[in-house]
Amino acid sequence: MEAARRRQHPGAAGGPGAQLGASFLQARHGSVSADEAARTAPFHLDLWFYFTLQNWVLDFGRPIAMLIERSPRTLPRSVTYVSIIIFIMGASIHLVGDSVNHRLLFSGYQHHLSVRENPIIKNLKPETLIDSFELLYYYDEYLGHCMWYIPFFLILFTYFSGCFTASKAERWMPGPALLLVAPSGLYYWYLVTEGQIFILFIFTFFAMLALVLHQKRKRLFLDSNGLFLFSSFTLTLLLVALWVAWLWNDPVLRKKYPGVIYVPEPWAFYTLHVSSRH
Repeated sequence: MEAARRRQHPGAAGGPGAQLGASFLQARHGSVSADEAARTAPFHLDLWFYFTLQNWVLDFGRPIAMLIERSPRTLPRSVTYVSIIIFIMGASIHLVGDSVNHRLLFSGYQHHLSVRENPIIKNLKPETLIDSFELLYYYDEYLGHCMWYIPFFLILFTYFSGCFTASKAERWMPGPALLLVAPSGLYYWYLVTEGQIFILFIFTFFAMLALVLHQKRKRLFLDSNGLFLFSSFTLTLLLVALWVAWLWNDPVLRKKYPGVIYVPEPWAFYTLHVSSRH
């Protein structure tokens, strides 16, 4: 009875903290049955609204536990625990490194240059201090991002895998969902570009696309929540393509990002072309 009441009133669980506790107690496992596929969940406006708002305001996906709770298909409980722990550790490492990085910007640090090429870094004495700043950059941009974003996208994909229905009436997005697609897609664009996680994003996107095609053979289609998430990712991919095309011939950013995959960071663009003018 309690589970039925919570499905009918998803907002009754309280805030993200309460949702987190409930998700651990009520995690569900296994594949979706035919009866479950026929029943479709309504569009979770509260989930996606708070998810988008808190991502933008806090740059931290705190409602991530709500995704775990409301998906018909979840990871094993032990994997869920480990994913959330790694997610929080990675986000903490990133926030610490990012805080130091923003303080350095006030001192003249130029984000479009490498650590050793920055004027305020390359003249430090003793020179071993430069190694310390490079280590901080590694913890922030590589280790922290990997620990943060891999569980993040894994949980998103797990949620997405349960967003299929056989009901034709549910294969559309309501008005509020359409309004949230733009800010949601824009946030993921910032996440992909600033976090330098294009490979992880494009892998997740194609995995979602493959799952859609696979489920279509079973006559299962995305419900409103799945359509929202897939539309957000599609918009993100379009924004990333436009961003890269716009800065394709920038010689300074090309030097900063010399690899095969060229996706400049917004902060690098800002320090190069915006703050330098003031």
